[in-house]
Amino acid sequence: MKDFTTDLERCLEVLHAGGTILYPTDTVWGLGCDATNDNAVKKLIRLKGKPGQKGLIVLLSTERDVLQYVAGPDMELFNFLQQQTRPTTVIYNDGLNVADEVLDSDGNIAIRIAHEDFCRHLIKRFRKPIVATSANFHGEPTPQNFSQVNPQLVQQVDYTVKFRQQDVGIASASAIIKWNGKGNVTVLRK
Repeated sequence: MKDFTTDLERCLEVLHAGGTILYPTDTVWGLGCDATNDNAVKKLIRLKGKPGQKGLIVLLSTERDVLQYVAGPDMELFNFLQQQTRPTTVIYNDGLNVADEVLDSDGNIAIRIAHEDFCRHLIKRFRKPIVATSANFHGEPTPQNFSQVNPQLVQQVDYTVKFRQQDVGIASASAIIKWNGKGNVTVLRK
């Protein structure tokens, strides 16, 4: 395992205190907070500068975790996800047990099961979903690696993860789908 113990400990402190983090996800760098904490989510939305935002992606570490945040998910979806070659965010109907602003205006929730080591360890230790919205101010392009993150944003979060800051690879956002059951998928973002 790569040594990101110090980053994990600091992130956990900040998340438990209702703060915001800037962290590497399984896709692009993200802004995160406790997805179950209304005040933390509102703080993150203000930081991002997108007033009235409703609906945020959250990360979980296992398929089993989805059962705590979605009313009656179609289990066939998990077979579909295992066949995907890139990170895929799923819009589920009837999200529950998260802050109101995490849900979209229809009560749906966007969840991605993280497959990156740092994220998985963080989520497992935190034992709750973590918001994962791109690390940029509203209207700015999504940074494809840490070097593209606006330095003003770095200064405004409560903690910025050091792990993977030197990565120069070009990351892209996840695919987003809406699962309509029986293998019927609507692709919202490729």
